Amino acid sequence: MFSFPADSLWIPVVLLAAAAQTVRNTAQRSLSGGLGAWPATLVRFLYGLPFSLACLALLYLLPEHTPVLPAFGWTYAGWIVFGAFFQVAATAALLLAMQTGNFAVSVTFSKTEILQLLLFGAVFLGEVPLPLQLVAAFVATAGVVLLAWRGKGAGASNSQGALGKATGYGLLCGACFALATLGFRGAAINLPDVGPWLSAAWGVVIAQTLQTLGLGAWLAWRDRDALRACVRNWRVSLLAGTMGATASLLWFAAYAMQTVAAVRTLGMVEVVFGYLVSRRLLREQLRAAEQWGIALVVVAVLLMGLSG
Repeated sequence: MFSFPADSLWIPVVLLAAAAQTVRNTAQRSLSGGLGAWPATLVRFLYGLPFSLACLALLYLLPEHTPVLPAFGWTYAGWIVFGAFFQVAATAALLLAMQTGNFAVSVTFSKTEILQLLLFGAVFLGEVPLPLQLVAAFVATAGVVLLAWRGKGAGASNSQGALGKATGYGLLCGACFALATLGFRGAAINLPDVGPWLSAAWGVVIAQTLQTLGLGAWLAWRDRDALRACVRNWRVSLLAGTMGATASLLWFAAYAMQTVAAVRTLGMVEVVFGYLVSRRLLREQLRAAEQWGIALVVVAVLLMGLSG
């Protein structure tokens, strides 16, 4: 039977996370048009929490996991709260980008987090990227710049030149995702004597509980009709929540196995998945420059895979 090398296990974990996240983004995009960005953000956490709790319970049924709580500390709590807050902001910004622009391009702009993560990871976590990882990150960023560029006759007047609304929301999303990733990686390395899967399950459960209570309370105060709409649209919401929880569990596990720069750069394979959704399901058309930009992202993903 084929067995994946233990030191490279993070690679298939990241690929599966990116696939699950693409399904979640597609489901949330369909919801955001009718619900709005904040209610559509809530369904990711509200409907994903039961799945996360079930995964945590199942892990404790395995013989290698004793029914003992991990040694949670204030440092862990601080990192997880930090990550949870910025993940909410990043999800809302991504949905706003999708509402105002192309699905594949919106997803790609969200990946501008990579260079920010290189800096944040080195400064706050002491994780200096490998040379090939640096090359991959810069190639990926070049792809994003190419996606952002709109020449003459490319609809510049409708998008305020090179930076339209979708671009702005996408860049904001990338910054928030970079900070959220930093928080979740910081939490993972501050939970001693816990394996990556159990660390992931606890991290997702705690984060989604905070996100559900916080965003749910805010919507209950500000927009109860939107909160009721989240319940009425339970079928698509359940798909978005389950896929979101699956993606989060896999991302958290990868953060416990590998540096944030490596994980998130390889995770840019999501851009390719977004392109397939954009063309095959949503029937959106991409300009030649956008296709070249996505191609550069693919090259970056391959380089990151080689570095792992």
